[in-house]
Amino acid sequence: MNLLSSVRRLSKPILVIVMGVSGSGKTTLAKLLSERLSFRYVEADDFHSDQAKQKMAAGIPLTDQDRLPWITCMCDFLNEQFQQQQSCVLSYSGLRAKHREAFRALPFDTLFVFLHGKQEIILQRMQQRQGHYMPATLLQSQFDSLESPQGEQNVVAIDLDASKDIILDNTEKQIAGWLLSLQ
Repeated sequence: MNLLSSVRRLSKPILVIVMGVSGSGKTTLAKLLSERLSFRYVEADDFHSDQAKQKMAAGIPLTDQDRLPWITCMCDFLNEQFQQQQSCVLSYSGLRAKHREAFRALPFDTLFVFLHGKQEIILQRMQQRQGHYMPATLLQSQFDSLESPQGEQNVVAIDLDASKDIILDNTEKQIAGWLLSLQ
Protein backbone atom coordinates (compact mmCIF):
# COMPACT_ATOMS: atom_id res chain seq x y z
CA MET A 1 0.00 0.00 0.00
CA ASN A 2 1.23 3.47 -0.84
CA LEU A 3 0.92 5.54 2.32
CA LEU A 4 0.90 8.85 0.50
CA SER A 5 -1.98 7.88 -1.77
CA SER A 6 -3.97 6.68 1.27
CA VAL A 7 -3.40 10.01 2.99
CA ARG A 8 -4.60 11.95 -0.05
CA ARG A 9 -7.97 10.18 0.11
CA LEU A 10 -8.68 11.41 3.64
CA SER A 11 -11.23 14.16 4.17
CA LYS A 12 -9.38 16.03 6.91
CA PRO A 13 -5.81 16.53 8.14
CA ILE A 14 -4.23 13.93 10.36
CA LEU A 15 -1.73 14.17 13.19
CA VAL A 16 0.83 11.43 13.84
CA ILE A 17 2.54 11.82 17.22
CA VAL A 18 5.79 9.90 17.59
CA MET A 19 6.28 9.59 21.33
CA GLY A 20 8.57 8.05 23.91
CA VAL A 21 11.16 8.95 26.48
CA SER A 22 14.14 11.09 25.58
CA GLY A 23 16.62 9.13 23.48
CA SER A 24 14.04 6.70 22.06
CA GLY A 25 14.57 7.91 18.48
CA LYS A 26 11.33 9.82 18.10
CA THR A 27 12.89 12.80 16.29
CA THR A 28 14.64 10.59 13.75
CA LEU A 29 11.49 8.55 13.07
CA ALA A 30 9.20 11.59 12.98
CA LYS A 31 11.41 13.35 10.42
CA LEU A 32 11.49 10.27 8.20
CA LEU A 33 7.72 9.85 8.42
CA SER A 34 7.06 13.50 7.67
CA GLU A 35 9.17 13.21 4.51
CA ARG A 36 7.47 10.00 3.38
CA LEU A 37 3.98 11.33 4.06
CA SER A 38 4.65 14.92 2.90
CA PHE A 39 3.42 16.19 6.28
CA ARG A 40 4.76 19.13 8.22
CA TYR A 41 7.35 18.06 10.79
CA VAL A 42 6.85 19.59 14.25
CA GLU A 43 9.45 19.23 17.03
CA ALA A 44 8.00 19.58 20.54
CA ASP A 45 11.37 20.68 21.92
CA ASP A 46 11.04 23.88 19.86
CA PHE A 47 8.09 24.91 22.06
CA HIS A 48 9.94 24.66 25.38
CA SER A 49 10.71 27.94 27.09
CA ASP A 50 14.35 28.86 27.63
CA GLN A 51 13.70 28.44 31.34
CA ALA A 52 12.47 24.85 30.86
CA LYS A 53 15.47 23.99 28.69
CA GLN A 54 17.84 25.47 31.27
CA LYS A 55 16.13 23.49 34.02
CA MET A 56 16.53 20.23 32.12
CA ALA A 57 20.12 21.06 31.12
CA ALA A 58 20.84 21.50 34.84
CA GLY A 59 19.55 17.96 35.44
CA ILE A 60 16.23 19.02 36.99
CA PRO A 61 13.18 17.17 35.64
CA LEU A 62 10.15 19.16 34.56
CA THR A 63 6.98 18.98 36.62
CA ASP A 64 3.46 18.78 35.22
CA GLN A 65 3.14 22.49 36.06
CA ASP A 66 6.27 23.20 33.97
CA ARG A 67 4.83 21.21 31.07
CA LEU A 68 1.43 22.91 30.93
CA PRO A 69 2.46 26.08 28.99
CA TRP A 70 4.49 23.87 26.65
CA ILE A 71 1.46 21.69 25.89
CA THR A 72 -0.73 24.78 25.38
CA CYS A 73 1.74 26.32 22.91
CA MET A 74 1.93 23.11 20.89
CA CYS A 75 -1.84 22.71 20.78
CA ASP A 76 -2.30 26.32 19.69
CA PHE A 77 0.22 25.84 16.89
CA LEU A 78 -1.36 22.55 15.79
CA ASN A 79 -4.82 24.15 15.73
CA GLU A 80 -3.41 26.74 13.33
CA GLN A 81 -2.04 23.94 11.16
CA PHE A 82 -5.43 22.24 11.12
CA GLN A 83 -7.10 25.48 10.03
CA GLN A 84 -4.64 25.53 7.12
CA GLN A 85 -5.56 21.89 6.30
CA GLN A 86 -1.99 20.82 7.09
CA SER A 87 -1.33 17.28 8.32
CA CYS A 88 1.57 17.00 10.78
CA VAL A 89 4.01 14.59 12.38
CA LEU A 90 4.87 15.68 15.91
CA SER A 91 7.91 14.42 17.80
CA TYR A 92 6.84 14.66 21.44
CA SER A 93 7.60 12.71 24.61
CA GLY A 94 3.94 12.21 25.55
CA LEU A 95 4.83 11.01 29.03
CA ARG A 96 1.57 11.90 30.80
CA ALA A 97 -1.88 10.56 29.89
CA LYS A 98 -3.64 13.85 30.68
CA HIS A 99 -1.32 15.69 28.29
CA ARG A 100 -2.00 13.18 25.53
CA GLU A 101 -5.69 13.92 26.01
CA ALA A 102 -5.04 17.56 25.08
CA PHE A 103 -3.81 16.36 21.68
CA ARG A 104 -6.75 14.00 21.28
CA ALA A 105 -9.04 17.01 21.78
CA LEU A 106 -7.59 18.66 18.67
CA PRO A 107 -9.74 18.38 15.52
CA PHE A 108 -7.28 16.07 13.71
CA ASP A 109 -7.62 12.34 13.34
CA THR A 110 -4.70 11.46 15.61
CA LEU A 111 -2.45 8.41 15.90
CA PHE A 112 0.18 7.97 18.61
CA VAL A 113 3.27 5.94 17.70
CA PHE A 114 4.78 4.82 21.02
CA LEU A 115 8.48 3.99 20.77
CA HIS A 116 9.40 1.76 23.68
CA GLY A 117 12.37 -0.31 24.65
CA LYS A 118 14.85 -1.25 27.32
CA GLN A 119 16.22 1.57 29.42
CA GLU A 120 19.79 0.33 28.91
CA ILE A 121 19.53 0.65 25.12
CA ILE A 122 18.07 4.15 25.36
CA LEU A 123 20.74 5.20 27.86
CA GLN A 124 23.46 4.09 25.43
CA ARG A 125 21.87 6.18 22.68
CA MET A 126 21.64 9.23 24.92
CA GLN A 127 25.28 8.91 25.96
CA GLN A 128 26.34 8.84 22.30
CA ARG A 129 24.45 11.91 21.12
CA GLN A 130 25.98 15.35 21.27
CA GLY A 131 24.60 18.86 21.49
CA HIS A 132 21.28 18.03 23.15
CA TYR A 133 20.22 19.89 26.27
CA MET A 134 18.65 16.79 27.87
CA PRO A 135 21.35 14.97 29.86
CA ALA A 136 21.35 11.18 30.14
CA THR A 137 21.02 11.62 33.91
CA LEU A 138 17.36 12.58 33.39
CA LEU A 139 16.44 9.33 31.64
CA GLN A 140 15.31 7.69 34.89
CA SER A 141 12.97 10.63 35.58
CA GLN A 142 11.50 10.18 32.08
CA PHE A 143 10.75 6.52 32.78
CA ASP A 144 9.36 7.45 36.21
CA SER A 145 7.01 10.03 34.62
CA LEU A 146 5.92 7.80 31.73
CA GLU A 147 2.33 6.63 31.93
CA SER A 148 2.22 3.95 29.26
CA PRO A 149 -0.25 4.71 26.46
CA GLN A 150 -0.73 1.04 25.66
CA GLY A 151 -4.42 0.27 25.75
CA GLU A 152 -5.39 3.85 24.90
CA GLN A 153 -7.29 4.63 21.71
CA ASN A 154 -5.30 5.09 18.49
CA VAL A 155 -1.92 4.00 19.85
CA VAL A 156 0.51 1.68 18.13
CA ALA A 157 3.56 0.41 20.02
CA ILE A 158 6.85 0.04 18.18
CA ASP A 159 9.78 -1.79 19.77
CA LEU A 160 12.88 0.31 19.22
CA ASP A 161 15.30 -2.61 19.58
CA ALA A 162 15.74 -2.91 15.82
CA SER A 163 17.46 -1.09 12.97
CA LYS A 164 16.17 2.29 11.84
CA ASP A 165 14.89 0.74 8.59
CA ILE A 166 12.95 -2.00 10.39
CA ILE A 167 11.46 0.52 12.83
CA LEU A 168 10.40 2.74 9.90
CA ASP A 169 8.89 -0.22 8.00
CA ASN A 170 6.99 -1.45 11.09
CA THR A 171 5.69 2.05 11.76
CA GLU A 172 4.56 2.54 8.16
CA LYS A 173 2.65 -0.75 8.27
CA GLN A 174 0.89 0.34 11.47
CA ILE A 175 0.03 3.75 10.01
CA ALA A 176 -1.27 2.11 6.82
CA GLY A 177 -3.62 -0.09 8.85
CA TRP A 178 -4.83 2.91 10.83
CA LEU A 179 -5.41 4.93 7.65
CA LEU A 180 -7.54 2.11 6.25
CA SER A 181 -9.72 2.31 9.34
CA LEU A 182 -10.35 6.02 8.67
CA GLN A 183 -11.59 5.50 5.10
